[in-house]
Amino acid sequence: MHLISQYQDFFISYLKEQRITKEPKNLYEPIEYILGLGGKRMRPVLTLMAAEVFDADYKIALPAAMAVEVFHNFSLVHDDIMDDAPLRRGKETVHEKWNLNTGILSGDAMLILAYQYFEQYEPAVFMDLAKLFSKTALEVCEGQQWDVDFETRTNVTIPEYLKMIEYKTAVLVAAAMKMGAIVAKTSQKEADLIYDFGLNLGLAFQLQDDYLDAFGDPETFGKQVGGDIIENKKTYLYLKAMEFSVVEKASELQKLFSEELEDNTSKIETVKTIFNESGASDATQKAIETYTFKAFETLKKMDINAEKKNILKTFGKNLMGRKV
Repeated sequence: MHLISQYQDFFISYLKEQRITKEPKNLYEPIEYILGLGGKRMRPVLTLMAAEVFDADYKIALPAAMAVEVFHNFSLVHDDIMDDAPLRRGKETVHEKWNLNTGILSGDAMLILAYQYFEQYEPAVFMDLAKLFSKTALEVCEGQQWDVDFETRTNVTIPEYLKMIEYKTAVLVAAAMKMGAIVAKTSQKEADLIYDFGLNLGLAFQLQDDYLDAFGDPETFGKQVGGDIIENKKTYLYLKAMEFSVVEKASELQKLFSEELEDNTSKIETVKTIFNESGASDATQKAIETYTFKAFETLKKMDINAEKKNILKTFGKNLMGRKV
């Protein structure tokens, strides 16, 4: 096994070797741009790590890891269009740097490119990867649609919200890990367990993302802080604030989340104050911890040595305490 930073370096080296830009440039340059913006590379790192957890060389997992990263960035390009987001990782989003049509078409091309990376595997492995990938990609789309639907609903429940983030975010984290297991040709039981580990870690990751969207440092977070508030998204923070707040504060919060303003500065600060005073901020941090520990419980059932379990556990702890 290697350090997380080493897996990141291995993947980035592989990414740089890919020849993505070709004609027509206006289709492929945005793809190279979004893939080159950086980020934590969490999902491909998990694919490489999972392969070595099950005693395979990380190198054989590189194409699968690349497929995961290309698909993830495809979803970001289209998410940014749907959210009309100006920034991604502190830089212009694809549709802002080019235009809306280019963002849509380049995103479509990325989905196809992701599948092409599986073609480097033997038929049985290809089949398992493609089946998992298709299932996951459809779930991500379902999660995205729920996310959009919730923006105009006033009766979103916490179980509904958790299902939405499971599909929109957590299933891809889980699939990234299971792909490493598939490439390593481990047992179905172990592959399913590492999927469950990734699923709970993915839920914790998205709850942390929700929290950082409101309370993160703009210098390190890389996205527009308060974006979810501006978009009136019914995040875990919002739902808990509605649950915990007195009637007057809940009404004020509901009214704020029905407004679309030119200047959102005051709205963001007021909402953040309600999140803090209601106890929603603390409840969200507790939920992050709960799902992280659920992931750790899954590790106990896995037939891998203690050193490997500790590496996975350290990764989970680092995610729980992240600032970006």
